[in-house]
Amino acid sequence: MEASPLGPVRVLVSACLLGEEVRYDGKHTYDAFLVEQLGRHVVWEGICPERDSGMPIPRPPMRLIGEAAAPRLISRTGADLTEQMQRFIERKLAALEAIELCGYVCKSNSPSSGMTQVHIYDEQGRAAGTGSGLFTAAFLRRFPLIPVEEEGRLRDARLREAFIERLFCRRRWLDLMASGPDRGTLVEFHTEHKFLLLSHGRRGYTELGRLVAAAKDYEPQTLFATYEKMFMATLAQPSTVKKVLDVLQHLLGFFKEQLSGDEKRELLETFETYRRSQVPLIVPLTLIQQYVRKYEVTYLARQVYLSPYPADLMLRNSL
Repeated sequence: MEASPLGPVRVLVSACLLGEEVRYDGKHTYDAFLVEQLGRHVVWEGICPERDSGMPIPRPPMRLIGEAAAPRLISRTGADLTEQMQRFIERKLAALEAIELCGYVCKSNSPSSGMTQVHIYDEQGRAAGTGSGLFTAAFLRRFPLIPVEEEGRLRDARLREAFIERLFCRRRWLDLMASGPDRGTLVEFHTEHKFLLLSHGRRGYTELGRLVAAAKDYEPQTLFATYEKMFMATLAQPSTVKKVLDVLQHLLGFFKEQLSGDEKRELLETFETYRRSQVPLIVPLTLIQQYVRKYEVTYLARQVYLSPYPADLMLRNSL
């Protein structure tokens, strides 16, 4: 069964990562993976809060100074640029409300765009803690369900795969909501994502199953809002080898009676070599997909877990 075409996977991104020369020194930090690989499948919405708020290129370096909960943006010249940045942030976040964003890739260490570990200094110039850049902190508060990652963290194969999985899951959710969903289509959506959810842990998988089973007890608006929040929260939980092996065993259960002795042994041996980190996840999943097609297991053919994002990204080759 072929999946329906998705709407545009629109992702906000720090413009310097696309190669735009907008940094304080007039340079860029081009990211080849984002542009040349992921860029084939997403629509980028470039942003540079400093440039877009009216600051020149080049410009003096800036840093965050003060309390971690509400730091101020101070230029090396001593100019306080906080209010200028905050005015831009208010305008930009309001404009982003009208865009169906599926995610945001921000620039690490930036006092405006960093997500984690941005240095915050005291009035004497001493490092006093870490936090988020002003724009990204406001974005996270305004859009808590939209996946956000820094380009530096995306060099980690597991974090990269998890983030991109969430981008495409969010697009599928937005498509569901655009279709004028009812309880029946929510059940279908949940069914197609069951093993993907299980790969992130039994707790979220179970709680979402209970919510869907009790769908008739909820007003539609409450039902969909609750499901969305729980769905994205579950996907944000790290997947592990143990969780994946649980999913693989569940998938095997759908056709183990149809497998020959040699086929079953081969599959179980592949699970074990994956558990020992001797082969990547793509190896057992490729075998499972072959058997799903061979034995025409329709229920599994519909499972998003087997194809959560474009295959040419090859993310599971590194897991």
